[in-house]
Amino acid sequence: MRAHRWRVVVNRVLTALLFLLTSGSRAGLAGPEQWPAEIPVIIDRPIRFDEERSKLTLEYRRVHQDAAAHDTSITPRVIVLHYTGGQSVQSTWAYFNRLKAEASRKSLLRAGVVNVSAHFVVDQDGTIYRLVPETTMARHVIGLNHVSIGVENVGNGKTLPLTDAQVTANVALIRYLAGRYAITHLIGHQEADRMRGHAYYLEKDPGYRNTHGDPGSHFMSRVRAQLGDLALEGPPARP
Repeated sequence: MRAHRWRVVVNRVLTALLFLLTSGSRAGLAGPEQWPAEIPVIIDRPIRFDEERSKLTLEYRRVHQDAAAHDTSITPRVIVLHYTGGQSVQSTWAYFNRLKAEASRKSLLRAGVVNVSAHFVVDQDGTIYRLVPETTMARHVIGLNHVSIGVENVGNGKTLPLTDAQVTANVALIRYLAGRYAITHLIGHQEADRMRGHAYYLEKDPGYRNTHGDPGSHFMSRVRAQLGDLALEGPPARP
């Protein structure tokens, strides 16, 4: 327990220092009064993102978004919230740590070999883990991977509902990310298909569509209710 507390303290200090060093250069941040009220504790627990995964990610990017892409870097503009469907951070981390999509997910494999992942995972108690750097592309949402940060929440909305602590943590994390990057949109995974037609949305295969239902409208409403001052856009309204 003592070692864990020290890790949390160290991560808080490092996160605060990183924010102070980088936020001043972002347009629109004129002084401390515009910084987030509280910087969330973020525990780094990186998944495998070596040369092979970078190669597979770039292949996916070239097939689905930009044939001329030369690396896996992104400029974040959208935050996409998800739930894991799994029971724990450990099982989520282990799943995302695989380089290639599992054989049983045939539709996923047809679209690309690289496994799914996300930038952050939020545990049921609100603990935030960073798995992938925010400016590296992760495969977590069709059509928007090249401009989005993915945030997974441990739970499934049914037998393991998302918690109040996760709402609070997501709000804090989104405020932090919006303070570091020029974020314009906040959407749930279930809303991603409504971004089709937006300038951000790039998908060469018209039959490859988002059909997920996570994290659900109730969770999204609770998170958005605490972020009105950021004026983040959601998906376009349905016709």
